Amino acid sequence: MTDIIDHTPWICVNCGVQFAPSEQPPDECPICEDERQFVGLDGQAWTTLEKLQSTHRNVLRDKEQGRLWGIGTEPAFAIGQRALLVRTDSGNLLWDCVSLLDAATIRQVKALGGVSAIAISHPHYYGSMVEWSRAFDGAPIYLHEAEREWVMRPYDAIVFWEGDSYEIGPGVTLVRTGGHFEGYQCLYWAEGAEQRGALLSGDQPTVCWDRKSLSFMYSYPNFIPLGPEAVRRTVDVLEPLSFDRIYGAWWGRVIEAGGKEALRRSARRYLDAIGAG
Repeated sequence: MTDIIDHTPWICVNCGVQFAPSEQPPDECPICEDERQFVGLDGQAWTTLEKLQSTHRNVLRDKEQGRLWGIGTEPAFAIGQRALLVRTDSGNLLWDCVSLLDAATIRQVKALGGVSAIAISHPHYYGSMVEWSRAFDGAPIYLHEAEREWVMRPYDAIVFWEGDSYEIGPGVTLVRTGGHFEGYQCLYWAEGAEQRGALLSGDQPTVCWDRKSLSFMYSYPNFIPLGPEAVRRTVDVLEPLSFDRIYGAWWGRVIEAGGKEALRRSARRYLDAIGAG
């Protein structure tokens, strides 16, 4: 899709998602109007990538001896998640996304081998995914077909896949857990955690602040719990995978070891708590 010349791809300040170019900001953000998100106390607000570049910067941190890098924005913007750059022999994959992309970030990422593919867990983390793809030679963006309606900036490089799993490359597989969103997807990285396997879960399941357990929500800001069938499905589709570490969506939200058992234990605790154990 070719952008309209001289129109602006506005960014929602509340969720950080960039929209298709328009002369004026949209009247509302459907992602924030949805009950899983919210409109801020000051009402709907918009910014642009250029403005964001003047007030924020991205920080890259090595998380696994050069094989996995976190990319986070300072000061925190919108939801505040950080992206993860997975480096593999078949190319680098950007997991989840942030709104900010600038020349310094592009230089640093290119020094690490660039981006060959992008995959994003769910609409709250779409950020400026089109800008990221364009900066790295039109890298394909892998989203689940069930989330097509939430794409606010259509783009030719978006690949919508169907089913419950999709292998992007050797040892790198998308798994649809559903729940938080119908097409919610996690990323399984077989070589992560020093070959013990890593699950990049975003926030479904989410890594709790104790870094020992996980939880499940339909809406995090509005405190709507996930139903028992969705929780059981999440555990069932992840059970065949071999992983020891789980990366959540924010700095520090990582279960370093014992992730598989933590998922089982946390699901049992959650189901007991809602009376569905």
